[in-house]
Amino acid sequence: MSELPRRIPVLLALLVALAAPLFLDNFWLQTGLFAMAAVVGAIGLTLLVGVAGQLSLGHAFFVALGANTYAWTAGEAGGRVAGLGLSPVLGLVLAGVVAAVAGALFSPISGRLRGIYLGLATIGLVFLGRHLMVNVEAITGGFNGRAVAPFSVPGFSFSNNDPDYLAVAGVEFQGLHRLWYLFLAVALPAAWLARNVKASRTGRALANVRDSEVGAAAMGIHVARAKATAFVISSAYAGVAGALLALAYGRIAPDLFGLQLSIDFLVMIVLGGLGSVAGAAAGAVFVVALPLVLTQYSSELPFLATPGSGGLDAATLSRFLYGAAIIAVLLFFRGGLAGAAGRLRRAPSPPAADPPPEAPPSNSAVPTRSKETTP
Repeated sequence: MSELPRRIPVLLALLVALAAPLFLDNFWLQTGLFAMAAVVGAIGLTLLVGVAGQLSLGHAFFVALGANTYAWTAGEAGGRVAGLGLSPVLGLVLAGVVAAVAGALFSPISGRLRGIYLGLATIGLVFLGRHLMVNVEAITGGFNGRAVAPFSVPGFSFSNNDPDYLAVAGVEFQGLHRLWYLFLAVALPAAWLARNVKASRTGRALANVRDSEVGAAAMGIHVARAKATAFVISSAYAGVAGALLALAYGRIAPDLFGLQLSIDFLVMIVLGGLGSVAGAAAGAVFVVALPLVLTQYSSELPFLATPGSGGLDAATLSRFLYGAAIIAVLLFFRGGLAGAAGRLRRAPSPPAADPPPEAPPSNSAVPTRSKETTP
């Protein structure tokens, strides 16, 4: 019975997520798609950085690899940009597999480096990925990018071009509504799997490597293999996130997968709390939704200027807020949002006040001493 109160907020959040397409407009649906795609990528990065202790600034490379793999696999064959014309389901699976293989190929380097040196090495992956996306035009479309084939399963399409009419509770389920449930069906198992990995023997080995590589080796843990495992898992998550981002955008270009994307993923997991799956999800939602919401309602906020006017625009303000949030986390909430939530749950209830002492009865048998008079 003690587990039920802890699961009630999760069940309520799940019910809200399932019912959200019934009352949200297209802007919020699109924002939710971007957020759920970022949640998958942030969970993979927190397993690498927060659990295994391996700094990576190249997450955008694996995200780009997954996005282009999906676009190439599911794209139509015979066009200006190459495509295999295979099932989009297979493209989604291959996005994670190809990114995982790339992470495995990079693992010999990650096994020999750590700390800032590993971070600098992973930055090179971002520049390598951009060079490939710009120059391999037959697959990526070059600088202008390429269109992304809509997701579909046999007999059902997730695009607006589906002639079959689908309505629930009077709401016509179009492409964004259908993609919402597809993304939810990917993000929820990704979070569940990450929690199991973290609590498993593999997760404990990664945590030991993070705390002390010498101590982990003394305990019989193969340090290089553990690092490689962390990179493979994180890269697979990034590849799937890239495929989801490609579906959310509908068209991908090299500028979407620059170094700024890697930094944004780091901000997500730092704000949420390193090593926390729920914290990574919360940080991803905050980082993705904040600039979109500010941009959407910038005309109603008097202190925001239009982009390019030289004033404080929504994108710049969001960067300032990210920086302030990171400083607040490092100074006051060392565990991030997850740590703050955990402290609130564990906060002891105030002790009950002691009852006031009872007044002694009037006919008390306490002996009294009478005053003696002197002659």
